[in-house]
Amino acid sequence: MQLLAVGLNHTTAPVSLREQLALAPDQLGKAVHAARGWFARQGAGGDEAAILSTCNRTEMYAASDIANPLDASAQFLAHYHALNFAELRPHLYMLPHDSAVRHAFRVASGLDSMVLGEPQILGQMKDAVRSAEEAGGLGTYLHQLFQRSFAVAKEVRSTTEIGAHSVSMAAAAVRLSHRIFDRIADQNVLFIGAGEMIELCAAHFAAHNPKSVTIANRSMERGEALASRYNGTAMRLAELPESLHNFDIVISCTASTLPLIGLGMVERAVKARRHRPVFMVDLAVPRDIEPEVARLDDVFLYTVDDLAQVVQTGMESRQAAVAQAEAIIDLRVQSFMTWVGDRAVVPVIRELHESSEALRLAELERARKLLARGDDPEAVLEALSRGLTAKFLHGPQQVLHHAQGDERARLAALLPQLFRGRR
Repeated sequence: MQLLAVGLNHTTAPVSLREQLALAPDQLGKAVHAARGWFARQGAGGDEAAILSTCNRTEMYAASDIANPLDASAQFLAHYHALNFAELRPHLYMLPHDSAVRHAFRVASGLDSMVLGEPQILGQMKDAVRSAEEAGGLGTYLHQLFQRSFAVAKEVRSTTEIGAHSVSMAAAAVRLSHRIFDRIADQNVLFIGAGEMIELCAAHFAAHNPKSVTIANRSMERGEALASRYNGTAMRLAELPESLHNFDIVISCTASTLPLIGLGMVERAVKARRHRPVFMVDLAVPRDIEPEVARLDDVFLYTVDDLAQVVQTGMESRQAAVAQAEAIIDLRVQSFMTWVGDRAVVPVIRELHESSEALRLAELERARKLLARGDDPEAVLEALSRGLTAKFLHGPQQVLHHAQGDERARLAALLPQLFRGRR
């Protein structure tokens, strides 16, 4: 069984490509089921698969017996998302064996995130694992891989300062807004969505006491619940076209598969604002705001990739923590690969037990017949022991007899170790 991780992230692919592979949480199970079917058509059975998809990455973890699982996984991602494989391939990382394990541990620990040490990825990975389990994608190998990933993440966060002094995406959005507006307190802020990222952004902006806070969401109940925390108001997404011009700062992060805010809508809003500047941050993947909006003179639009430089602030002060975390991960990878190696010989050990048990039962049955016939018990026991010894040694003797050259020399050195009993 081969372990692997195949995917792309914010370091290998632009947001324009990542959004084409992005999957909403309720789509993960279907994708996992499709991945297992894809492997089955390659001639393998019992394959395991799990898919993690966030704004910064889409990647598949798998355990498979097929000949080229890395290529098959990469081809699956292209096929499932109806993308040209030749165009997708340069942006993919294809990690086998211990490299896949190390990647999973680093992702869970926040070392592979745009925001170094950010904790949200661990929750997202746990959600992905639950979806894979519900879809029947987890088996012995992936279950163990993810459980150990979670344990490593906990160890890294509790024994290092990997998350200290980090600048979150929400904090970065606040910093960028100060480039446009001197005081957030004078601005009307609109948050589109009501998920975890919007909650974080709302908390950061609310700390600067904006003139007003509005939450636009499909579910009014959830929007009102979030707005009430910051003395704000809620509105429906359908009201955006008529209301967008009222807001100076717009932060959006939803699970929509299509843009919610188009170029025409923003052009009308800018005109109604009499060309007063508007600051917009699109944290969604796929994007909530059409990228063409960035061409407008009075609009300052930033995506998750645009925030990358800001979130790197303080990286130097965290290098010691990174080194500690990497050392922990290296040790845990070695431990996991030892477990994988042990698992690889389990079928061999099981077969040895089964064949040995069959030999034992055959000799035991023969001995019972001799005893029932009235033969001397001492002679029967002697025959039983000789029969067991002969049958256990028959296979190794035959292999050694038919071996040639270097193979015979290796077997001659190995067999005594295998049959050396503990005295």
